[in-house]
Amino acid sequence: MTSHLEHVKAASRFLRGGIAEGLADPVTGAIGDDDTKLLKFHGSYQQDDRDLREERRRQKLEPAYAFMLRARLPGGVVTPAQWLVFDRIARDYASGSLRITTRQTFQWHGIIKRRLKPTIAAIHEALATTVAACGDVVRNVVSTANPVESAAHAEAYAWAARLSAELAPKTRAYHEIWLDGEKLVAEDVESLYGATYLPRKFKIGLAIPPLNDIDVFAQDLGLVAIIEQGELRGFNIAVGGGMGATHGDPSTYPRLASVIGFVTPEQLFGVAETVIAVQRDWGDRAERQHARLKYTLDHRGLDVFKAELESRLGYTLAPARDYHFEHNGDRYGWVEGHDRRWHLTLHIESGRLADVGERRWLSGLRELAGVHAGDFRLTCNQNVIVANVAAPDRGRIDAIVREYGLDGYTRQSAIRRHAIACVALPTCGLAMAESERYLPSLLPKLEARLQHHGLADAPMLLRLSGCPNGCSRPYLGEIALVGRGPGRYDLRLGADFSGQRLNQVYRENVDEAAILAALDPLFARYAAERADGEGFGDFLLRAGILAPLPSRRIPAELVA
Repeated sequence: MTSHLEHVKAASRFLRGGIAEGLADPVTGAIGDDDTKLLKFHGSYQQDDRDLREERRRQKLEPAYAFMLRARLPGGVVTPAQWLVFDRIARDYASGSLRITTRQTFQWHGIIKRRLKPTIAAIHEALATTVAACGDVVRNVVSTANPVESAAHAEAYAWAARLSAELAPKTRAYHEIWLDGEKLVAEDVESLYGATYLPRKFKIGLAIPPLNDIDVFAQDLGLVAIIEQGELRGFNIAVGGGMGATHGDPSTYPRLASVIGFVTPEQLFGVAETVIAVQRDWGDRAERQHARLKYTLDHRGLDVFKAELESRLGYTLAPARDYHFEHNGDRYGWVEGHDRRWHLTLHIESGRLADVGERRWLSGLRELAGVHAGDFRLTCNQNVIVANVAAPDRGRIDAIVREYGLDGYTRQSAIRRHAIACVALPTCGLAMAESERYLPSLLPKLEARLQHHGLADAPMLLRLSGCPNGCSRPYLGEIALVGRGPGRYDLRLGADFSGQRLNQVYRENVDEAAILAALDPLFARYAAERADGEGFGDFLLRAGILAPLPSRRIPAELVA
């Protein structure tokens, strides 16, 4: 037995389906249900404005359909020329804002159907793509955000970019539908994916210690770069990370990736491809909620999975090498690279670049793109780095940053600098509660309590998610709110500051008043009892406020 989507993929003619016909239908602003599922492989989700649903229903109108479009930008690298194109798309075709995602890329929201094709064409003309930014394939490969800090960092990023390019689907459907490419007589061949692609999405991320700014253990395939004596020696391989869960269903859960060995750079591509192939063959194609690699590992057993991987590779993985992570936040301000060029990290709240009221961040980045001679780097924490700046150009960059109010990180509280929120309402169809729109009102209330206890400068990882699916990686937040319903959240506490421990539920299905009431005495104890350099999540466990999570028992239905 397989899920309906497996049948849709099998009949899609390598992701073509009826997308072209649906785009040409002038009667509706939507496309068919099956084709909306295939559309994800092309980098787009069909959505509607949930704020308008009820009013449009009363008026007997169809929902206000529009499309979200996501780019595939390996490692989050964007040239100034690309930035200017993406900015124009945001203003001419989309909702007037650019959103930096937690996977180092951009999303555009509010694109109506007739503008979808010219938008993708414009992205293609800018030498970028949206293919495989969504769907049951390897998604955008993320990498430590500033890979030009050393020559070894640059080499590690180059491997991430190669993985992203070589693991993308090979079907010509994207070029035929969106770019008016020639329809080939010969059939497509997907030597890695096959006709039905993967059972679910697959995420790859590369981290360079001591920075875990990508949350490497949240990835299906996590790569920990091992740099010794200034040279890239290879990568520790971690498998089976994933954040998604479903409220009330204990057979779904977040999981940290398990480190299984070390590979040299020359072995990396073969190992990555083989991990994907095992998941392709072993993943659950009947129950999509159990189809991620983490469930394959827990169903089959990590040792069995590793044995199968090594059998297909024809060699045994070397033992993992030592590494150390210090934190997973971004480092704001100027940092000098190995080649004496400079990199400026700016804080972008919730990753949203827009001109709203006195905040002119979209215009500010447009101005920067017009004068910047280097490139931009998007981070997994929804921020942007103005990268590869020559020393004489720093003054001009700083002047623009001040003019457009992009220097707020110099005056912000620590918790604000380390907050992440997903998009949620009104566009995300899965959202149960507010997230991005709630963060601006929540933060001042948290900051007031932290200030009262003398903790304004204490770094804390705050994650907001409108649902349990985990796009903002909420299960790795020292403080996390996971949406249950309008105005109600699970309060989760106790992750560490380096992305190596999951948090746990502290209060379930509570409103803002209960959340603040629960946190305030914990802040007081943390201020009074913390050890030097001790993080909030670490303190909660040491003080016995939270008990260490027991080894998770695999639900009976997942045991072979």
